[in-house]
Amino acid sequence: MPIPFKVPPQSLCVIRLSAIGDTCHTVPAVRAIQDAWPETAITWIIGGVEHSLLAGLEGIEFIVLDKRAGLAGYRDVRRQLRRRRFPLLLHMHASLRANVVSMLVSAETRLGFDRARARDHQSLFCNAHLPATPHQHVMDGLFEFLTAIGVAPAGPPRWDIPVSAADEAVAARYIDGSQPTLIISPCTGQRIRNYRNWLPERYAAIVDYVTDRYGARVILTGGRTELERRYANEIATLARSPVVDLIGQTSLKGLLALIGRATAVLCPDSGPAHMATAVGTPVIGLYATSNRHRTGPYMSQDLVVDRYPEAVASEFNKPVSELRWGERVRNPDAMNLILVADVEAKLDLVFTGTRPLPELRKTEP
Repeated sequence: MPIPFKVPPQSLCVIRLSAIGDTCHTVPAVRAIQDAWPETAITWIIGGVEHSLLAGLEGIEFIVLDKRAGLAGYRDVRRQLRRRRFPLLLHMHASLRANVVSMLVSAETRLGFDRARARDHQSLFCNAHLPATPHQHVMDGLFEFLTAIGVAPAGPPRWDIPVSAADEAVAARYIDGSQPTLIISPCTGQRIRNYRNWLPERYAAIVDYVTDRYGARVILTGGRTELERRYANEIATLARSPVVDLIGQTSLKGLLALIGRATAVLCPDSGPAHMATAVGTPVIGLYATSNRHRTGPYMSQDLVVDRYPEAVASEFNKPVSELRWGERVRNPDAMNLILVADVEAKLDLVFTGTRPLPELRKTEP
């Protein structure tokens, strides 16, 4: 049942610290609250990296947790929240770190996930909980918070993440509209997530395909990790066609500006997929180790190359329906199930303009 607010609260606090993709999922929910309750002051506690992407979001007060500062980072959050009490806390991040942060927030109603989704004992830090709803996309789960507080979205999801004129100008130098452009963000930089990464030689084959067939420019983007640098070098060496290598050379807002001008983005289950969704750029998602119905690009489900069911059958000898929702296949060989031809077929839909008009996705079992 909705939490009874006879009138919109004067203020509310949101906790969603990380990661890039999940904070992108959170923005449309926050925007819907702004649209329904324009007089409600919204404070969002967020991580530093994620804030660098969302900074300047209209009408939002951000309090940044600097995780690198250790205990000093938490003390700084506590200082900024001192003598403040919110009518409502939306605890949208089920994690130990977020639970600790929630203890620094004074709030009358503390709304969190149902017990099944409340990882790290989040339910102990809340006095109101969402009803249990299985098999949902992450973003749909965040919109449940709106239902619980009686907010109905007035339209399709919107992001409107601000990007500076300087970042737009840099992006325009690389993507000027004179030719189609594919951005490849080839891998996740974190060591613990290397099981999500596709093979460099297959990316190189895609570079040659879109260059030869569509006259496309290909831009490589990513962070500053050694792994991402190695991927860029291998792709550039193996491809016959030239690539523009911007690995480690863009800020997150700069990357968002580039993505917003691109014809399409090709990437595994990682932040750029959801950044592209935020600016309306089609995403060819490479999914074999995670369930696209839970974490896939929200508006590009039809463009996902989905080999998760086969990977699950090989790894667990079970169908997807018998696994815990969101279970990952942590075997890097699973990504080898995605073939170059699979990706080419999805790219053809975008580059030829034959992709059916996408609809808002529906959660599937």
